Amino acid sequence: MRYIGTDIEAIVNKLNISYTDEGPDDAPVIILIHGFPFNKSMWNKQIEMLIEHYRVIAYDVRGHGNSAAGTEDFSIELFVNDLLGLMDILKIEKAMLCGLSMGGYIALNAIENFPKRFNALILCDTNCAADTPEAKEKRMMTIENIGKYGIENYASESIKNLFAPESFVTNKEKIVGIKEMIMETKAQTLCSTLHALSMRKETCNKLREISVPVLLMVGKEDQITPPAAARLMQKNIRGSVLQIIEHAGHLSNIENSYEFNNQLEKFVSSVNQQSEKHMKRDRLASEVINSRKVAKREKLEKDLNSKEPEHPKIEE
Repeated sequence: MRYIGTDIEAIVNKLNISYTDEGPDDAPVIILIHGFPFNKSMWNKQIEMLIEHYRVIAYDVRGHGNSAAGTEDFSIELFVNDLLGLMDILKIEKAMLCGLSMGGYIALNAIENFPKRFNALILCDTNCAADTPEAKEKRMMTIENIGKYGIENYASESIKNLFAPESFVTNKEKIVGIKEMIMETKAQTLCSTLHALSMRKETCNKLREISVPVLLMVGKEDQITPPAAARLMQKNIRGSVLQIIEHAGHLSNIENSYEFNNQLEKFVSSVNQQSEKHMKRDRLASEVINSRKVAKREKLEKDLNSKEPEHPKIEE
């Protein structure tokens, strides 16, 4: 039985996961994975736009939002295991996958290891490369500072790099909302996830193996995963499309949701049309094969019926 709404709870890998499930039952499925250190509510504008024609799943990665943290050490592989577990519980065989920042790391790892479970990929403000030694050292320093100075100080420092400069004038309410989202995340989750991000494996060398349609989007003024990183991925993913979102930094879906949604809607609509075309083609092919089988069987039966039975000769 499907439950529709927000903040629904499911037990995934013995862990309580909070998710949103909205849209028509029989519609194509899109799964949205949030960035760090946020939660599923960061996708609200996208969910509003998509639910008329798509079944949209957005969930809180373990430890974030309303999902439990569990006792296992965090890793991208563990997060992917949770994603697949949630899909299995919701009986979703295949879906379009959209991830921003950390969500993109999860999405890239997922499609690398479970390619048959996804029919399209949307990578937003993310990167395929692993952390450099300098980046790892910076994350370890951040963990130390969270212990020393607390979450509010971490939140204040984080937002300085998350947004385009103009957003501090035009998107003040959104910045306040993001800061509150960060401060609602537990210190242990912040530290565990920072460690997981620092230890993640690169996925760049597997990009050429991706065979599904791919859309890459990045804020023009993203300082964390800049457009150059997106261009590198686009160059190595066959047939992929790159869209630079104007007036946006690292949180392009929030800073310029109009343009982000416009590009997202065009892409998923195209994927859906291609999927329907392939289904129609496969259905027609199946019908042709079945009709040939029927014709062959009828001919065989006709041939058998036209032959007179042989009677044994009786010698006088």
